[in-house]
Amino acid sequence: LSRTDRQTARCFSRCFLRLVCGKVSIMASKNTEETNVELQESKDAELKDAELKDAELKDAELKDAEMKDAEMKDAELKDAEMKDAEMKDAEMKDAAGLAPDADATEADVSEADLDQEEQEKQPMTGGGDRAEDAPSAGEEAEKNGSVRLKIPEEAEEATFTGLNKEELLRVAGTPGWVRTRWALLVVFWLGWLGMLVGAVLIILQAPRCRDLPSTNWWNDGPLYQIGNIQVFTDSRDLRGLEQKISSLSQLKVKGLVVGPIHVAPADEAMSLRFEEISPEAGNLDQFRGLVQAAHKKDISVVLDLTPNYQGSSGPWFSNVSVTSVAERLKSALVFWLKEGVDGVQLSGVERVAGLVPSLWADIRAIVQNGTDQRPNKRVLIGVTERSSAEDVSDILSSTGVDLLISRVLRPASTDATEHAQSVQFLYSAHSQTKLAWSLGGRAEGHLASLVGPALVKLHQLLLLTLPGTPVFNYGDEIGLMDEGTKFPRMLWDSDEELNGTLQEERAERLVCRSFFRGVSELRVKERSLLFGDFVLLANSSSSLAYLRVWDQSLRYLAVFNWAEEVAALQLSGAALPRQATVVLSTNSSVLPADGSVDLTDLRLGPGQAALLNFPYTG
Repeated sequence: LSRTDRQTARCFSRCFLRLVCGKVSIMASKNTEETNVELQESKDAELKDAELKDAELKDAELKDAEMKDAEMKDAELKDAEMKDAEMKDAEMKDAAGLAPDADATEADVSEADLDQEEQEKQPMTGGGDRAEDAPSAGEEAEKNGSVRLKIPEEAEEATFTGLNKEELLRVAGTPGWVRTRWALLVVFWLGWLGMLVGAVLIILQAPRCRDLPSTNWWNDGPLYQIGNIQVFTDSRDLRGLEQKISSLSQLKVKGLVVGPIHVAPADEAMSLRFEEISPEAGNLDQFRGLVQAAHKKDISVVLDLTPNYQGSSGPWFSNVSVTSVAERLKSALVFWLKEGVDGVQLSGVERVAGLVPSLWADIRAIVQNGTDQRPNKRVLIGVTERSSAEDVSDILSSTGVDLLISRVLRPASTDATEHAQSVQFLYSAHSQTKLAWSLGGRAEGHLASLVGPALVKLHQLLLLTLPGTPVFNYGDEIGLMDEGTKFPRMLWDSDEELNGTLQEERAERLVCRSFFRGVSELRVKERSLLFGDFVLLANSSSSLAYLRVWDQSLRYLAVFNWAEEVAALQLSGAALPRQATVVLSTNSSVLPADGSVDLTDLRLGPGQAALLNFPYTG
């Protein structure tokens, strides 16, 4: 190339280099500006954070001061004012010390901004030098552009985390803990064995409870006889009797003895029809309804099938007809048992059992043997006119009936000594589950007419507390009197208003019924009265006292006075305490319920009776 060309090339190269350097300088300047902006923003943010932290610190200090001030107010007033003044002085000093620092900080920020502007104006001819100066500038900015405050961290609360699995296993294997565990294990088993031995000793030393006797449904409550259906209700039939089942259930009656209701013309054996109900009494559908209603109330139904109940030639007609009548009775028993009756009552059992023993054995088997369809036992009740305790005992043994109704407690004899001896004899000779006690019936009449209205409640208490099954005639619970007939019309209470004598009579009936119901309910729930032992304590011609006891149950003491004057009883013995509690009495004004009496000097008014109790004491 010529000289001119070389000069031209050099000139062109210089221009190109200047252009490139200018571009690079512009780009570097832009980058520097962006970096400075970011740095300025970072500084501003740090300043704001510092100011916020400073404000929060001041707020915290103010809150602490307020809290301390509130606490110190409860203390002595002078100390609180001195401390409050010291805290205010400290806050003022802190504020005065921070003010110069803030001014210095602002000055440093201004100088840093000027230095950055001068650096931006300088051309980027020495990149390496700028790079070396940058760190020092950054350090200077950091040094002069922010105020660093060190806020102490709050102390973390110490929490107990316990030992981990490895630590527990390591500690558990130490000899001390091993010995402790073995000692605790031995103490546990020794204590357990000790309690077991103690329990066994208590059981062995405690008195053993007596086994409950085997009883049947007819031992659980009184039997209620209705010999004439027509006089019992206004409807004069079995339907009316069905409507009175709820009333009888309130008396805790367990058995209903109905009839006889079959067709049996007087003294005509050939006209006897056991399986047909007399039209005057109702019909078979009514009888089925009666049985169903009674069973719903847990009352059993017993049917009286005495053959010649309306005749005068005896309950089984003549001796010649006994065999044929007994044979016909067997098929009738099967019929009525299928209809749902729970037992049969027959009068004159000793006669048929003696004349036709084989037929009597068949009759017993039909009634007393249960079947798969009716596993519950049915009762065979015998009725005899005998009054001697010895005769009654013989008939009870020879006939094998479940219950025997007799005249052993005949009202004609008011000698309490004779009554006590008869009861004691039968109780000793037979199980009390076979004993039945009654006063009155189809042939005798009602209780009130036999013993007198004043002694009705006394005899109710007697029958319901003797060992055995009490049997009552309809109306005996209200003291119904025979009025020219053995089958008077039953009296039912209504809402009808009565005046004078009728009102007084109704009040007496209600009192009598309430007394009957109270004793009957007590007999059902108290074991001593239900099947407890009978212990005769004292008796005379006009007084009687006996005890009913069962195992560890409440003891019951029944006392009676038939005399027309006051009777003084002195009852004592190993089985008796000094005091007893009155449960009920026939004269509550003299012996009120829940009152206490002295058994060594117990006084009963004329015709008065009472039931007392006292607890078992071991």
